[in-house]
Amino acid sequence: MDDSGQNTTAEARAVFDRFSRRLIAVARTRLDRRTQRKIDAEDVVQSVFRSFFTRRETGQLAADNSDDMWKILVVLTVRKCARKARDLRAAKRDLRREVELPANPTDIDLMFAIDRQPMPDEIAMLVETLDRLMAGATDVEREIIVARLDGFGPREISERIAGVSERKVYRVLAQVRKRLEADM
Repeated sequence: MDDSGQNTTAEARAVFDRFSRRLIAVARTRLDRRTQRKIDAEDVVQSVFRSFFTRRETGQLAADNSDDMWKILVVLTVRKCARKARDLRAAKRDLRREVELPANPTDIDLMFAIDRQPMPDEIAMLVETLDRLMAGATDVEREIIVARLDGFGPREISERIAGVSERKVYRVLAQVRKRLEADM
């Protein structure tokens, strides 16, 4: 790595060290109690920094001073919190539909249901499905699928993969969904 790469890393570390704790506090105030059980404020802030530095490198964001940088980071944090909360209220994932378990469940079957690990045949089925799905995909589609499996949303995927629009990500994910439904 050359000196400019080390300087960039040192600058990024300094920005992270300076703002991360305050951004985590902002994220915690924006995520309600139920959402915080599913999404950690620190994960949101890491995503904010990833987006910030990626967009800054490509010239999409410019911060002339630390006040500007703080304002941009707060806006990104608030928007990511809102997006994550909205995602968790979407139809099948809606947190409001969840029922809380009693503090001390007594039914032993309930404990096994909660802590269930996938069975070997379920793992094998998943691997076979992924192999079939990847075999019919282009390189870009594979990148999109892997990023989605890693938990990235369409916007984040389009930011991560050069030359791929958010619309293309949605299109590829819809095609993947159709292929999976056809396999069922």
